[in-house]
Amino acid sequence: MRNSRDMTIVPLPATIIGRKALSADTTLYRLALESSEEDGFDFNPGQFVQLSVPSGGEVPISLAGPPRHQNSFELCIRRVGHVTDMLYQLLPPNRVGIRGPFGNGFPFSEWAGRNILLIAGGLGIAPLRSLLYALLMQRGEFGEITFMYGAREPSAILFKEELAELSGRKDMHLFVTVDFTKEESPGGLTCNTGLLPTLLRGVNFSTTDTVAAVCGPPALYKCLLEELQDLGIPAAHIYLSLERRMKCGVGLCCHCAVGDLFCCSDGPVFRYSQLKGISGAI
Repeated sequence: MRNSRDMTIVPLPATIIGRKALSADTTLYRLALESSEEDGFDFNPGQFVQLSVPSGGEVPISLAGPPRHQNSFELCIRRVGHVTDMLYQLLPPNRVGIRGPFGNGFPFSEWAGRNILLIAGGLGIAPLRSLLYALLMQRGEFGEITFMYGAREPSAILFKEELAELSGRKDMHLFVTVDFTKEESPGGLTCNTGLLPTLLRGVNFSTTDTVAAVCGPPALYKCLLEELQDLGIPAAHIYLSLERRMKCGVGLCCHCAVGDLFCCSDGPVFRYSQLKGISGAI
């Protein structure tokens, strides 16, 4: 049995067992820790790992797949810097290093009986994909589930096939929008055109006893948070993920400080009520 301290300080070897291109610059990786299956790899949606590439460095990455999925897990990674550029050169069964999981995820076990609204923008779909799978695994515990996802254009939509399948489910509502389009929507998936705040205003869903989870670029939060409160969802029932600026993962380097909070150890998931009075948090 591995020591929890080892997972936070020493990267453990993990094997790339699968990779799938989701867009021109974003790929879904499936990794497996090199340990016994019964040891497992458990996490809560919203948590992250520190991924290291040999001779390349380390980056924080949100966990994107279903929790409690034996000994493998999924990371949705955009090619945006030195470390991820080196990662993109690796094919199965190459190895990387993993520390974690870190941080506090979405406390969805506390949401039993409530309606759930998930809003993702761009790459923010990764942790909310994990959260959605966790909710659907316990579907009978929750009320109405509404998932809204916005991308820049149809070619930038991530998890197209999965979204098309989800659109056919009778136990949830799915809405997808793109900022603009010069191309047809992906097969099997109906897309609106416009920004997420516009979509939010145009969709009817229950706001009674509703919990909202939001993940996306900072500009998305500035547009949506006040609108959600205007719809009757209190700040204490709005959860968002601040995943920028993290470095060490354990609250030592202070690189991700927001007021007197650390994104890596106090977050990355926060209630909006925790952040409203902190300058620069959003």
